[in-house]
Amino acid sequence: MHAADLLTHRARLTPSREALLELETGRRFTYADLNERACRLANFMAGLGVGPGDRVSILAHNGVVYLDLFYGLGKIGAIFTPLNWRLTAAELSYIVGDCTPTALVVGPEFAGVWAELRQRVDIPHVIRLGGAEVPGALDYDAGLAAASSAEPRRPLLDGESPYCILYTSGTTGKPKGAVLPHRQILWNCINTVASWGLSERDVSPVLTPLFHAGGLFAFMTPLFYVGGRIVLAKGFDAEQSLRVIEQERCTVILGVPTLFQMWLDASNFAQADFSAVHFFISGGAPLPVPLVEAWRSQKPVVFRQGYGLTEVGPNCFSMTDEESFRKTGSVGKPIFHSQMRLVDPATGADVPAGQTGELLIRGPHVCTGYWRNPEATAKSLVDGWFHTGDMARMDEDGFYYIVGRFKDMIISGGENVYAAEVEAVFRDHPAVQDAALIGMPDPKWGEVGLMVVVLKAGKTASEEELRQFCAGRLARYKVPKRVVFVDALPVSPYGKVMKSELRRRFVPAEDQTGPV
Repeated sequence: MHAADLLTHRARLTPSREALLELETGRRFTYADLNERACRLANFMAGLGVGPGDRVSILAHNGVVYLDLFYGLGKIGAIFTPLNWRLTAAELSYIVGDCTPTALVVGPEFAGVWAELRQRVDIPHVIRLGGAEVPGALDYDAGLAAASSAEPRRPLLDGESPYCILYTSGTTGKPKGAVLPHRQILWNCINTVASWGLSERDVSPVLTPLFHAGGLFAFMTPLFYVGGRIVLAKGFDAEQSLRVIEQERCTVILGVPTLFQMWLDASNFAQADFSAVHFFISGGAPLPVPLVEAWRSQKPVVFRQGYGLTEVGPNCFSMTDEESFRKTGSVGKPIFHSQMRLVDPATGADVPAGQTGELLIRGPHVCTGYWRNPEATAKSLVDGWFHTGDMARMDEDGFYYIVGRFKDMIISGGENVYAAEVEAVFRDHPAVQDAALIGMPDPKWGEVGLMVVVLKAGKTASEEELRQFCAGRLARYKVPKRVVFVDALPVSPYGKVMKSELRRRFVPAEDQTGPV
């Protein structure tokens, strides 16, 4: 089972149909165009010695090159391993050291990051995009132009063969590489098309980074599967994207709460034409009801709340337009080919309808585990069930509601920020004795970090000093927006920090959304 052949077959069925508009350059690509580029990429990489099981990474903003790599590497059995360009070189060095890519594609904006990163890691082949100043690197466009456009010979693979590795932050402070097999890519396409009612007539803008599962798999690959069209943006610009939605007659639109707030605040929101839009879907974090109401007071639009994880889909639930009004706050019912359970985290026993339990998911859309991390795999995948770490409840009609996070993290602007990682950086400061991160509400980002710090006896440090200490050690979105100081952290009899007590002290009761 080669998931890359999904593009091959689509190009055979509808070769001349437009598949992609690359917004940055204005270039439009048919399915035949995309498949030819993927074949050239596959043959280019094979010529460098890249083969089945080898990892290839990219450090660049959104562009058609992501699709070249995603589908092209799959044709030769190599593993697509994109890098989060929001991370620092120090953070990226751990990921690169873990996945050990054979080749890395570097965009022009990240030549400086690579210059720093190359001092820490060794990658056999480095390839530059768009004239990026990367000494000794191969040229991407020249490599594609010189490579054959013929379909490469397929290696022997099955549904469990790794297709891509996407890194997610871990509660231990170290990122984990979720291994997504060919089977998962295919079944996410099938589930999304069947459960969300997508068709070849649908058009969707991709406004989120393609190093994320949301950008790759929420709508893009399912729409390519069914023959729809994608408008790919380099990054997010509220005013521009509103114009694009109107001009390209976009029909299904994915965003995170932060984007919906930025659209609402945009100068051209009142004039925006959403007449072609079937529905908006929000993912990454719960969509605040007041934000939905603010939109609906100005625009007659349909909002659906999505839920998913990199490891399980990522699309896991669905609901109709009518249900999205009737069941505000729900993520819907399980997708077509999927099973769900809610269990007591302490006992593993199923909980009845109406009660809260940890969400477990099983189906062909579940990953095979974590790259070179058998311990984390064994904890997350038990008898085929993936333990999400999220707490949910199901009502009497079978609709699910995500009510909290069992894992200790916050979601800021759609990005996961794990407390352990940020706390570890703060504890490295010579004046810090201990630190605990909690989330606090933010009108723009949905949730931001608040760090509660205990200083060492006789030591001093200011809030700004500690936040500056994070620079170069943490991505900007992970740096807490506020730091407060206390004499001691509240702990349980077992020595565990009671973050519920910290939330009671520093976060208004109506805004508390921490782990259950």
